[in-house]
Amino acid sequence: MNRSARDFLIVLLIAAGCFFINLGGPHLWDRDEPRNAGCAAEMLAASDWVVPTFNAELRDHKPVLTYWFMMLSYLAFGVTEFAARFPSALLGVVTTLLTFFIGRQLFSSSVGLWSAIALSTTMMFGVASRAATPDAPLIFFSTLAIAIYVWGTTSTVRNERQEGSFTTLFPERWSVAAAMYLAMGMAVLAKGPVGMVLPTAVIGMFLLIKRLQTSETGGDSQAGFVSRIQSILRPFAPIHILKTCWSMRPVTAILCVLAVALPWYVLVHLKTGGEWTYGFFVKHNVERAMSSMDGHRGNFLFYPVALIVGFFPWSIFWIPTLLDGIKQVKTKSKWGDGYLFAFCWVGVYLCLFSIAKTKLPSYITPCYPGMALAVGLFLDRWIQGEIVLTKTWRRLAFGSLIAVGAGILIAIPIAAKLLVPEEGFLGLLGLIPLTGGIVALLAAEQGRSRRAISATAVTAVLMSPAIFAFAAAEIDEHRQVDQLVEMMYQGEETDAVDIISFSSTEASWIFYARQPIERFLDPEEATKELMKRSPLGQPRVLVTTGKRMKKLKPFLPKNQFNVQQMPYFMEGTDIIVLRPNSEIVQTAAEEEVRVSR
Repeated sequence: MNRSARDFLIVLLIAAGCFFINLGGPHLWDRDEPRNAGCAAEMLAASDWVVPTFNAELRDHKPVLTYWFMMLSYLAFGVTEFAARFPSALLGVVTTLLTFFIGRQLFSSSVGLWSAIALSTTMMFGVASRAATPDAPLIFFSTLAIAIYVWGTTSTVRNERQEGSFTTLFPERWSVAAAMYLAMGMAVLAKGPVGMVLPTAVIGMFLLIKRLQTSETGGDSQAGFVSRIQSILRPFAPIHILKTCWSMRPVTAILCVLAVALPWYVLVHLKTGGEWTYGFFVKHNVERAMSSMDGHRGNFLFYPVALIVGFFPWSIFWIPTLLDGIKQVKTKSKWGDGYLFAFCWVGVYLCLFSIAKTKLPSYITPCYPGMALAVGLFLDRWIQGEIVLTKTWRRLAFGSLIAVGAGILIAIPIAAKLLVPEEGFLGLLGLIPLTGGIVALLAAEQGRSRRAISATAVTAVLMSPAIFAFAAAEIDEHRQVDQLVEMMYQGEETDAVDIISFSSTEASWIFYARQPIERFLDPEEATKELMKRSPLGQPRVLVTTGKRMKKLKPFLPKNQFNVQQMPYFMEGTDIIVLRPNSEIVQTAAEEEVRVSR
């Protein structure tokens, strides 16, 4: 087995372990997971592959591709947590392999290896690859488009260690460009216009910088401030932008993306009378960009901080990576182009999403493969002895890992005592980064960079399943989702009871109830509906919370209802399930018949 095949297998095993271990263990987490999984289940039950619905209502939040993947998974595995998350986990593994391919194509197999290991064990990419959300499909197809670009612009002749340079700036063959844009078309089906705009912007930004003539980019190293500013702004000259855009085959781009995505967008527009189109493009794209929605706001530091936190534990190297990359780009070294491409990948996402008003950490996860490539290149250069990590940076990097471990050991038991007293032992998870950081620091102090990085990798590989497969399952038990379902049905079949709610309706209630839950906001109306049978003649059950129950009480006949309750996890109240006695339902039915006569 050659080195590339061995590294490929290592990446495959690590990624599969991180994303698939106990994938179906925890219940779906509110609110996005059950909404997406429930939408796919409703579409499958209705044999409708066009119009997304959840809780019997149009779901205009995201396009259809994620639901299609889940529906196919349901057909294979049944409607389960594992099936809902399976497409994300599978695409997460393949995205990791694509990152390995890009690193190998641009640099070497070892750079690809470290890049892929870093990507698969970061916190936010782990979340995206284990959650029933559209993030994994978007990341995969965006990365696939960029991988095709790299394949079409780099040498096919493999050396043990490439020079990180491109043989051409844009694929010369039309078929390669078309394949790249077709992948972007799939990304548009996954999450909308960002699936094309942002990967194109990454490549475009790289081309804007690289297509400048040597005579334009060169200059006196002692140039003044004005000249430096002009040099920075030169890539954004209007004529240069237009020429660069034209070099990217814009007609091919538009035709390919439309060929993939337009048929479904037209169909859903026609079937919903334009309602889905308006909701998705205006409310969930334009309004999210122009104003913060659902309280998701932040300043210009939001995404840099989110990247550092989300890319942990490998973000401990972000400052040395940035400094080395800037140096290689400025000196036009053999690694300069590779670093520049990775920086464009990360920078485009950070800048464009920082402009938008609505901010969520998950929005920038498609740039994580680019961040992983930069870190992977830095780590490999350190191992090869091409750079020397100073004592200060070694201690800051691995000291950060040690500090996080110590923080977990202290903070988790304190938080658990307030929220879930039985889970204080989860603080022991802090031993993983604490021990790993100490081992790595000692190795680095002895000049053994490979051992230090290997210790960091082992730490990351252990942390990912420890958090997502073990700790998440422990916390999930306190949600008592199965107990709530039992309270709703009391052993009856799901079609034997009609469930309604007052004021509060969690997406997980709807998914696990396996039926739509109609929500009423008026307490008197909710009480009247509870005492009626459904249009299909089913008795009704009402779900609400302890806080909302106070508004219902004045309208509830005394001693006519069976009341059950259970703790509402992390909400400081109870979940209440109301079931009217059969006598009051019969009386209400007779009264309704009398009035109708």
